[in-house]
Amino acid sequence: MNEEKLRGLMGLCTRARQAVFGEEGCLKEIRSGKCGVLLLDGEISPAAERKYRGACAEAEVTVGKLPPGLLERATGRPGMAMAVRKGSFAEQMEKMLQS
Repeated sequence: MNEEKLRGLMGLCTRARQAVFGEEGCLKEIRSGKCGVLLLDGEISPAAERKYRGACAEAEVTVGKLPPGLLERATGRPGMAMAVRKGSFAEQMEKMLQS
């Protein structure tokens, strides 16, 4: 995973309003079928990670775990999760996470 490229893409995604933050918002995006990729910060608690991964498994959403602190550095928003709406941003991130 090219961390610098992913960081830039996350910032663009946030500015384009294609990202949702916060537990409620992310879970709502996942369950509604609008989420293409869920990014989790490396410092997320095990209980929260299980909750997100369970919801993503049901909805067949790709989950990526980032290095600690990358989510906030890339987006300027504190939090442990970022749901990326389906579309080109999600597709590009999914490819980056797989490599």
